[in-house]
Parts: sequence; C-alpha cells; structure tokens
Amino acid sequence: MGVSNNITSVLNFIAILTSIPIIASGIWLSSKPDNICIHNFRWPLVILGLLILLLSLSGFIGAYWNKQGLLALYLFSMALLIVIVLVLLVFAFVVTRPDGSYVVPGRGYEEYKLDGFSKWLRNYVTGSGSWEKIKTCLADSDVCVKLTRNYITSDQFFASHISPLQSGCCKPPTACGFTYVSPILWTNPVNAIADPDCYLWNNDQSQLCYNCNACKAGLLGNLRKEWRKANIILIVAVVVLIWVYVIACSAFKNAQTEDLFQRYKRGWV
Repeated sequence: MGVSNNITSVLNFIAILTSIPIIASGIWLSSKPDNICIHNFRWPLVILGLLILLLSLSGFIGAYWNKQGLLALYLFSMALLIVIVLVLLVFAFVVTRPDGSYVVPGRGYEEYKLDGFSKWLRNYVTGSGSWEKIKTCLADSDVCVKLTRNYITSDQFFASHISPLQSGCCKPPTACGFTYVSPILWTNPVNAIADPDCYLWNNDQSQLCYNCNACKAGLLGNLRKEWRKANIILIVAVVVLIWVYVIACSAFKNAQTEDLFQRYKRGWV
C-alpha cells in the first residue's frame, strides 16, 4: 500500500470517529419527549451519522486494499454528503434562529409565544392537524407529572429552570394569575382575559395546557434548544469532513500518479 493510500486510510479512520458523536447526538435527540412525539424529527442525525460511517468505511477499505474504483465512488459520494450536511446545517440555523421566549418577572423559567418562532417550524409542527397526535403523545408521557416529584412549594417551582416544553404545557401562563397548588394544579385565575390560553387551562391531568398556544410554543422552544446544540456537533463534523475530503482527493491523485509511474517503470524494465 502506497504512502497516499496510507494517508487516505488514516483520514477515513478519523471520519469514522467523527460519525460517532453525530450518531450519539441523534440518539440523544430521539430520546427527548418532544422528538418522540414528532417522529420525523427523531432520526435525521442518526441516519446522517450512519451514512458518514458507511462511506468512511468504504473509503478506508478502498485505500487499504488499493481499490481505485471504490475510492473514486467514495470521493463522489462523500462530496454529495458534505453538500447535504451543509444544506441541512444552514436550514437548521435558519428555522431555529427566531426565539419566541420572553422573561417573566419573579420566575426562574421563561415563557414562550408561538408567533416568535419561524413560520416553517410553526406550520410543520403545529399545523395540518398534526397537533392532535402530538398533544396525545405528550399527555401520555411523564413530562409534566415528574414536576410534582421535583418541586413541592411555590417558591421552589417559581425559582426553577424548567424546560420550555414544561413551561408551556404543564402550567397556565403567568399572566392569568392562577394560584399555585402544585406544578400541575392551579386554581382561581385573577386575570382570565389576559391570554386566550387562560380559558384553555384544565386541571385534568390528561388536558392541562396541551390545547394552549403556549404548549405549542414550548414544544418549539424545546426543539430549538436541542437542535441548536446538535448544530454545534454538525459544524465540527462538517469542518472535519471537508478537511478529510480535500486531503483525500489530493492523496487519491497522488496514488494515481504513483500507480502510473510504477506501470511505466515496469514497462521500462
């Protein structure tokens, strides 16, 4: 195996290692309650990581055993994959850039407005009748119930840093002026006309604020927060992949030159 192929093998081993955090972050995302309830958001990173892993393995095999055809296919496929990752990265940044959160005085958590998020994200997640399935899934989860295990007094709860999903779905909006009984039990609103969601709040554990716009906004807030973290991993991954690809292309050309030189050398002998 020539020096160029040795370099390509090492580079593809690095790319294989790069796929591991991508797959791990995809599994982490898929385990979150919001992503569990939105099936199409669960697996993109896992699939992307697996594709990088498979392509890197093919590149490693092609370089180690000097399979020029496999290496050429690998380089073409990797270029296509890098373009896909870049498009996904830019798209993810654009749709998660708007932030619908706002600070609530005297509270450790933030609350969320639906119109503060990107139109695409709002329509995709909460439009076309999809919310009925999502809210049923959320109601069946323990995302709200587990708040009662973590917080007892109102002071503890008001100072907490609960997730956007819990802030929007598990309690009524603060502006309504409900009296705290437990994190998922509230009574006697003081200002019921402050927000349309005030009328939608229900102490029934299967309903709570799952019909509220605040809940939809909280779900989008969760998705935004999680995907912004995943974007950091994607940025690192795409930088590594571009670096690997550029050097691999150079090594591939050098390997072809070495092969051509060896053929001429054998011909002269």
